[in-house]
Amino acid sequence: MKTISFLALLLAAFAPAPALAKWREASSTHFVIYSEESADSLRKFAERLERYDSAMRFIRNLPEFDPGAANRLTIYSVSSVSAVRRLHGKGGSMVAGFYIPRASGSIAIVPRRGMGAGEHDMDEEGVLRHEYAHHFMFENYPVAFPSWYVEGFAEFHATSKVESDGSVGLGRPALHRGYGLMTGNPLPIDRMMALGAQRLGPDQTEAIYGRGWLLTHYLTFNEKRRPQLAQYLKALNSGKSGIEAATAAFGDLKVLQREVDKYLLQKRMSYLLIPASKLKVGPIQVRELSAGEDAIMELKIRSRRGVDEKEAAALLPLMRRAAAPFPNDPAVQATLAEAEYDARHYKEAIAACDRALAANPKTIDALIYKGRATQALAMDAGDGKAKGITEARKLFAAANRLDPEDPEPLILFYNSYLAAGMTPTANSATGLQSAFNLAPQDRGLRMLVARQHLLDGKVKEARVALSPIAFDPHSGGMGEAAAAIIAKLDSGGAAAALQTFDAASEKPTKDKQGS
Repeated sequence: MKTISFLALLLAAFAPAPALAKWREASSTHFVIYSEESADSLRKFAERLERYDSAMRFIRNLPEFDPGAANRLTIYSVSSVSAVRRLHGKGGSMVAGFYIPRASGSIAIVPRRGMGAGEHDMDEEGVLRHEYAHHFMFENYPVAFPSWYVEGFAEFHATSKVESDGSVGLGRPALHRGYGLMTGNPLPIDRMMALGAQRLGPDQTEAIYGRGWLLTHYLTFNEKRRPQLAQYLKALNSGKSGIEAATAAFGDLKVLQREVDKYLLQKRMSYLLIPASKLKVGPIQVRELSAGEDAIMELKIRSRRGVDEKEAAALLPLMRRAAAPFPNDPAVQATLAEAEYDARHYKEAIAACDRALAANPKTIDALIYKGRATQALAMDAGDGKAKGITEARKLFAAANRLDPEDPEPLILFYNSYLAAGMTPTANSATGLQSAFNLAPQDRGLRMLVARQHLLDGKVKEARVALSPIAFDPHSGGMGEAAAAIIAKLDSGGAAAALQTFDAASEKPTKDKQGS
């Protein structure tokens, strides 16, 4: 363990990197990265990320893990912070990068340049490390974490540094939070521990990040306090309130507050350097995208980020125009199929899928969207229980056979029964649980699994599925619904909770993007 000066590093600055015009893909064990960087630069970028992932696993005694092709984090490295904010949409005026956890493929959108406007700002890779820390937490620890620790964990890892010799340093000061930390504390520890997923004001939001980082750093490196963090999280997940769990684990919170305030003003802080020899990096493949993939990439990013009905209608003609010269490119046609489906042009979506499958019968996205469009047509025709739904299930099953570790076909297979007003079969429920094991970071999937547990009378399992959503600071209305269902589960049991669940499902809820 080393120490590093907080005040001295407040003067450090970061330099943005230039971008090139050709889109490339880097593929590694845990990441798929799309960027306009040079091949060499992109390869080094992917290697740094893999070292970062390995360092997080090393310090937590987690085994090296290959999530499978479908469960890697897809990173879109776009031109600037302004481009990130345009893609984020409403509420993104201060966003520098964001993460969307989902079973159909978690994504992070971050800038290649445009950061470092001030001496204390986080750089572009720091933004990505923050977002990946969220992904890492939700993927590897499917339990409830309080909002301060969700963001504190991400900020703690965001400041990591891959050294020139391949070693990774963890615990560097969060310089970009320096101003907020030094100018007041709108969230003392006792209030921070009492927070759920409720909305916060700007100063409190800043404190969740800054004070969350400070408390996480202190509890990580203080030998006496470190075991108490695990005790606190265990108590929280056993059903205790935030204050009850914190008091049971940490004792007098005013004492902890004084310790943390004193820790902030220390001249030096602990810093852990993990040697390169302890880290594992698998093979990294870099390729230039095909002409068709390159032509549609910016539109694909918009589509993969997610569109509403109006955005889908505006995007479709642009996608059709860009994809038209490439009828035999399966990746292009599968992406076009997604755009057609989003705009509710189901027959056109099927036609695009057929072109993709003719070029490559193993195009999983084409099988998935052909199944989704086939099911939608059947439902529109009132034939939900007949031939169309059966054909859709066959397509989802075919996609599952091509990649049994892809959770999306399993979820769609299960959902096809719900869409038709039928009780899901035991086989489909087993598949749903398998999907959850593969993609626990997907909040919507958690809600679906929780409902199935309530149907089966599995109270404990339902609570385990719901609790992380109820505490997640990015869960929005979904978190509020999860908290209400848990409260009803505690007071009235599984049947009452199921009624609350179904009533909440009839109301639209907004799941916020992570940051």
